[in-house]
Amino acid sequence: MRAGTARRHLPPALRAAIWADMIEALHDVPETLEPGVVRLTANNPSPFTNTGTQSYVVGTADVAVIDPGPVDEAHLARLIAVIDGRPLRAILCTHTHRDHSPLAAGLKAATGAPIVGCAPLALDDLGPRADASFDGDYAADRVLADGDAVAGQGWTLTAVATPGHTSNHLCFALEESKALFSGDHVMGWSTSIVSPPDGDMGDYIRSLERLMGRDDRVYYPGHGPAVDNPQRLVRGMLGHRKQREGQILRLIERGTDHLDAMVPAMYAGLDKRMHPAAARSVLAHLLDLRARGLVDGAEDGAWRLA
Repeated sequence: MRAGTARRHLPPALRAAIWADMIEALHDVPETLEPGVVRLTANNPSPFTNTGTQSYVVGTADVAVIDPGPVDEAHLARLIAVIDGRPLRAILCTHTHRDHSPLAAGLKAATGAPIVGCAPLALDDLGPRADASFDGDYAADRVLADGDAVAGQGWTLTAVATPGHTSNHLCFALEESKALFSGDHVMGWSTSIVSPPDGDMGDYIRSLERLMGRDDRVYYPGHGPAVDNPQRLVRGMLGHRKQREGQILRLIERGTDHLDAMVPAMYAGLDKRMHPAAARSVLAHLLDLRARGLVDGAEDGAWRLA
């Protein structure tokens, strides 16, 4: 019997305890992913963050930190330990959700390094995710536009604008090794939540299509394992979104025309606690379909084919 099969036959409480121990063992343990790239996982696991937010320390003689994570003194101390006195050239943030950018201020205070990367963005998020609300205190010393770069000894990180999950989302391309730090735009363990009003499904799909035109070797996401075959994953994600569009149009045609009825029909078997988050992505699809002239919304909350 394989280990995974054996674990499934354990009592639920014991399985949960084993899983908790496995996650705890990951937190703030430096993992070298390739020369000059070290990953640290913050202690904020959840259904939306997987084992936690992943911060990356890039460089050797001097370094940059990507996505320092949530406010967490232990995580800050471990980042400083990994930096180990080397010059910190930049603190980069892919976007300003509270599980990615708030620790930037503490790391700047401790090291004097500038905060660069995505533009500030703070607004009320209508979604259900407490961890995904915006970091209203984020302040960048330098905002990177698409194609702007930060460099050190032997490394160059170039901003790749990828709006969709948020309007200010950036990925960062490590030019020397063709690695892409993909933030929450592309993750191997889960699709990205696109939550209006700031999340935009049309932008998200166009950003995926843009990545299809690149030749990145590997993705290092904000949550979950590295993606070793990124083109195949992105192609599958685009196909998944097209399938969701087709589901929505068929449901409306059959008379399932309210959002609260579409979600259980589209996500059979999904934990009901996740339905509010799924509803945000369905709404994002509906708004994109409306923008493309394929559906209309009625005042009573019903959607119809245009």
